Amino acid sequence: MVTLKIDNQTIQAPEGATILEAARANGIHIPHLCYLKGLNEIAACRVCCVEVEGERDLVTACNNPVQEGMVVYTNSPRARKTRRINVQLILSQHDCTCATCVRSGNCQLQTIANDLGILHIPYETQLPHGRARMWTAIFPLYRDNLKCIKCMRCIQVCDKMQDMHVWDLSGTGGRTTIDVSGNRMIKESDCTLCGQCITHCPVVGLQERDDTRKVYDALADPEKITVVQIAPAVRTAWGEALGLAPEQATIGRMAAALRRIGFDYVFDTNFAADLTIMEEANEFLHRFQSGGLARWPMFTSCCPGWVQFLKGQYPELAGQLSTAKSPQQMFGSVAKSWFAQKIGVPPEKICCVSIMPCLAKKAEAALPTMATDAGPDVDLVLTTRELVRMIRADKIDPAQLPEEDTDSPLGTYTGAGAIFGATGGVMEAALRTAAWALTGANPDPEAFQAVRTEPGLREVDYELGGVKIRCAVVSGLRNARQLMERLKAKKAHYDFVEVMACPGGYVGGGGQPISVEDEERYGVRGQALYAIDKKTPLRFSHENPDVKALYDEFLEKPLNHKAEELLHTDHFGWDTPNARQT
Repeated sequence: MVTLKIDNQTIQAPEGATILEAARANGIHIPHLCYLKGLNEIAACRVCCVEVEGERDLVTACNNPVQEGMVVYTNSPRARKTRRINVQLILSQHDCTCATCVRSGNCQLQTIANDLGILHIPYETQLPHGRARMWTAIFPLYRDNLKCIKCMRCIQVCDKMQDMHVWDLSGTGGRTTIDVSGNRMIKESDCTLCGQCITHCPVVGLQERDDTRKVYDALADPEKITVVQIAPAVRTAWGEALGLAPEQATIGRMAAALRRIGFDYVFDTNFAADLTIMEEANEFLHRFQSGGLARWPMFTSCCPGWVQFLKGQYPELAGQLSTAKSPQQMFGSVAKSWFAQKIGVPPEKICCVSIMPCLAKKAEAALPTMATDAGPDVDLVLTTRELVRMIRADKIDPAQLPEEDTDSPLGTYTGAGAIFGATGGVMEAALRTAAWALTGANPDPEAFQAVRTEPGLREVDYELGGVKIRCAVVSGLRNARQLMERLKAKKAHYDFVEVMACPGGYVGGGGQPISVEDEERYGVRGQALYAIDKKTPLRFSHENPDVKALYDEFLEKPLNHKAEELLHTDHFGWDTPNARQT
């Protein structure tokens, strides 16, 4: 340990720790914009500069290690003046129209500027220009060149965390900006729409396409019956952006808020997660028992970012994906068939809206293979952030709302459906039902906890009904690529593999609320889903009474003709722009 002083406080820090890390660990806040631990430690913004006794120049706290006896001043007159100048220079090249900015009130640059008392900018405004300003309005991810502060976070997150290399520096000198790599348009790139570049951007250089206006139009259409579904990962995060305590941010209050906004029916995607398990677990057992997994495993298919990644990077293995649609799409298909039949309306009158933690869900809903004769399974997709904006726009205070139940019959769910939002949850839920299908008895619901994992790879072998099943769970696309290379090199073999594009799974999705403190929240959110599972009376997807009724009244059984038509998809029915040639 190293002993040093920061702002006259004597503290200890591990040898090799940076000044910023040492200060943060001891409750001393040093402002910063570009820093991301382990990803972006390049001191590009110079906002974290501090004064160190004995040093002629100010030093950046984010990449300078502590030393024994070091004396640091984070807010000396010299440090404060320099920090203020650095922020003013950044603002001189930034579109400061905060009133119309989607990140206003949740922007690190805005917060720092306010804290420093910056009321005017003494430097000439020089807003960037160039091709990066031209952007397709239909792509689910939007980049605003006038907001970008060139902190490099998006590049480093995409390169080091996701290994997709979508972003790169463009231009030189004062014209340097960030744009799509390889001089491509975004729709021509390898972007999987994981959205991690958005959630790690300190300003609003990147954001999701805003579809709230289209939803308002649907709500105002008297000919439309609006049906909304809420993904499990959304319920663990929506309250963060509204200042709600976890015990206040319940699904009951969210249902009440959505009805205040104007939705006719409010459902829980957990129902469709249970339905997905019925199809996917049975599909896995069919492939496994027929010998179809001798060389390659079956891959889960509920994460559209992962599906896009596999089809683009390893197209020769796209046939190993489960053909089961994601819960979002299954819900839409059932809503426009069975549910429409139950309420006695034509399917085309139903407008199905999804609230998802993920940008890629916007693209998934638009795929030509995600539709039936009734039209698209899902008409519109909102992120968690868009939901929060709608709640705020209507001046709804969820904390004051009485809790309301979701509607039936697409609202009942089990604990297995709830854990879909966390990495390992799909695998665990599927194994619970696969074990029941093989043995005729429910296993201990805690028997498959070993597949729960933080970002990275988890390998677990299980014996179900005397049969050994080799499983792997991974989240984050860099980790997924490493897994795929091991499989191709025959250094590993599995029967069943779950992959989530975002670290931590859907709970860490690119559509979730953004922390201005750079806090990764997927671990806390994932634990909240496992807590829901533990206290839910039913913990096996095959015990969901509404799912049973759906099969009894409409689908008959998993994998039959009607289930294939409504609940499964053709992954070869659409192309990725940059699929590798094999």
